[in-house]
Amino acid sequence: MSESCVRLHFLSLILLCCVSHSTSFFTFKVDSSSYVACGPHQTQALTEFMNEFDSSHCNLSDPFNGVWCDNSTGAVTKLRLSDCLSGTLKPNSSLFRLHHLRYLFLSGNNFTSSTLPFEFGNLNSSSLFELHHLSYLDLGSNNFSSSLPSEFGNLNRLEFLDLSTNDFFGKVPPTISNLTSLTELYLQNNQLTGSFPLVQNLTMLVVLNLVGNHFSGTIPSSLTTMPFLSHLDLRVNDLTGSIEFPNSSTPSRLEYLYLGNNHFEGKIIEPISKLINLTHLDLSFLNTSYPVDFRLFSSLKSLLHLDLSGNSISPASLGSKSDISIDLEILLLRGCGIKEFPNILKNLEKLENIDISGNMIKGKVPEWLWKLPRLNTVFLSNNSFNGFEGPVDVLVNSSVKTLFMEQNYFEGAIPLLPLYITDFSALDNRFTGSIPLSVCNYRSLMLLRLPYNKLTGPIPQCLSNLTFVNLRKNNLEGSIPDAFYKSSSLRSLDVGYNRLTGKLPRSLQNCSSLDFLVVDHNRIKDKFPFWLKSLPNLKVLVLSSNRFYGSISPPPGQGLLGFPELHIFEISDNKFTGSLPPTYFVNWKATYEDGSLYMVHIKNTSGRLCYTYTEAIDLQYKGLLMEQKFVLTSYATIDFSGNRIEGQIPESIGLLKALIALNFSNNAFTGRIPLSLSNLGKLESLDLSSNHLSGTIPNGLGSLSFLEYINVSHNQLKGEIPQGTQITGQAKSSFEGNSGLCGLPLQETCFGTNVPPTQEPPEEDQDQVQVLNWKAVVIAYGPGLLLGLVIAHVMASYKPEWLIKIIGPNKRRNH
Repeated sequence: MSESCVRLHFLSLILLCCVSHSTSFFTFKVDSSSYVACGPHQTQALTEFMNEFDSSHCNLSDPFNGVWCDNSTGAVTKLRLSDCLSGTLKPNSSLFRLHHLRYLFLSGNNFTSSTLPFEFGNLNSSSLFELHHLSYLDLGSNNFSSSLPSEFGNLNRLEFLDLSTNDFFGKVPPTISNLTSLTELYLQNNQLTGSFPLVQNLTMLVVLNLVGNHFSGTIPSSLTTMPFLSHLDLRVNDLTGSIEFPNSSTPSRLEYLYLGNNHFEGKIIEPISKLINLTHLDLSFLNTSYPVDFRLFSSLKSLLHLDLSGNSISPASLGSKSDISIDLEILLLRGCGIKEFPNILKNLEKLENIDISGNMIKGKVPEWLWKLPRLNTVFLSNNSFNGFEGPVDVLVNSSVKTLFMEQNYFEGAIPLLPLYITDFSALDNRFTGSIPLSVCNYRSLMLLRLPYNKLTGPIPQCLSNLTFVNLRKNNLEGSIPDAFYKSSSLRSLDVGYNRLTGKLPRSLQNCSSLDFLVVDHNRIKDKFPFWLKSLPNLKVLVLSSNRFYGSISPPPGQGLLGFPELHIFEISDNKFTGSLPPTYFVNWKATYEDGSLYMVHIKNTSGRLCYTYTEAIDLQYKGLLMEQKFVLTSYATIDFSGNRIEGQIPESIGLLKALIALNFSNNAFTGRIPLSLSNLGKLESLDLSSNHLSGTIPNGLGSLSFLEYINVSHNQLKGEIPQGTQITGQAKSSFEGNSGLCGLPLQETCFGTNVPPTQEPPEEDQDQVQVLNWKAVVIAYGPGLLLGLVIAHVMASYKPEWLIKIIGPNKRRNH
């Protein structure tokens, strides 16, 4: 049987289908050069299925997505749609009329308010389930906010089904057991509950992934005797009890077993030690009441990857005299309460990756560790190490490429690193002296993180060749090297809290991949870097607490400010002047509400282990210095406080739908508070204090449900303070210094006085028109618009309570 892959946009599919009812076959374009016929009944079902949703984001020219039809029968056998559907998946969906489906993948969609059909077993109640020849069904990575429809059980020809990451809730329908041809089933990252799904009848199953749900109860013992099951992933559930394996003359075929983050009470290590074909085993964070004996794994001769993180490990079993010989390549022992260096590692000569971070190990790292011949990745973070055994060059000849030794007590000079090092992080230690010029000799070095140390001296010019550089909170001097070459790989540069002088290096314009630039709390003297707007990916720009000066408005003829991807914009406590044009915030990425955590994903050179790290910035919030440990680009923050900016605040500030924190304080803004601020539904912190603002406080601010902090003190505001939970709960000091304001939380009453109304109707009507005009700006903006708009200014800075940490003068960082 042969199949062809369809590649066309579904808009074309719908249009073509509408004119094909009189023909016997529907023609799909394949790879821009060939064609394949799909039966009209199948085409109609597929088209109707697409019409049930907003599919405007579905692009079948994407090689990942597509529709596959059988050349001989015209049946749809394979369907992959990821991250593009939005709507309700109903039990009578046309999807379930595609009875010949063998492969179904609907990853990353937004299905809501529906149930997952059980008809996968017989495919006779809906359009999807008429595609009976489908060999692979994958509905993974979607955002289903519904229960799992039983109709999926009718697709009894399915060989592959992925319903992962869809927020399905409730129990897995028992009709899932009808899918007896399934070889792979993915239900991970949903909200599924109840006991273990009925999969025992799925005798062809090779892969079963149930990660990140709420399944409870015990694991069926029959799983280990399923004839082909080799990959079982049950992490992050609520499973309990112990594991009991039935006696069988045929050994289990399980090779990958992941049980971490559950609630097993019984002893499960001993029965698992009988699964002699295991190569990957995750038993992390099991909440067992007894220490794990490392020696019990000696029978697993094929074991390559072992994760025991978050468990108590028997100290005796980690000693060098333990009789164990496993060809482990990856060993993870994070947060196991280990107090002495695990000498058992000396026996693991094939070890490539070791993680013993988050323990209580003191003293020096033993010299023999660096002599392990295959060692590639070492995590020593969050312990109490203070140095290395052996000579100063003990690391040089090591095969290690990734070394993380954060939050320890290492002191003295930065050590000589392994020759082929790619990633080195020594955040929050006690290193002193200058950054050694030897770092210029490491041709493979990509990531260098040395923040929160006591380093002095200049920044070596060769660091411009790296991709991730973080030297935050040291005592470095001199200027940032102006040596960034064209096509530089630099993505992240943080040199905040040092003693740097000079100007921002103009060669940063060459760093087209740069998305994180932080230089706050230095002595840099320069004008605003409008030239950085040429960087297409810049998301975070922090210039606060330096000696920057001049206007922050674009020079004449340059039009908009630029920075289309910018989400975090902090320029507080400088000497910026001027006013903001009305279009200042037009076309910013922050007009959209989507985004993600600013997180760096790195795969080490061995291809065996992935890790992530997040960048952090410090913000002034309610007069306190706070660290925003996780930089969220799904939100936006703006802080222009402590400058000399004047003029009106542009109504275009209301376009920044992702804005959660806005700080204009301590400037010279005049005019009214923009009514468009009421459009910022995510706003949590607003500080307009110590300006020259006049007029009334917009009523709409009282309806912002997330607004936790507002400060409009020391302006020239008048009228009644809008009443609402979010405003009346504020401190009195947030409104003081405005002689014309009255109402709660101030003591001045508005009754029996001649104070003006909260909103003056004529002026309000005019402002409302202006807000509507700004909504039109988003749709169509032309040069002539500049003649009819008003100049103003914007500032914002905030740190959500759940992401911040107050930084004391001598407090050690927690990561």
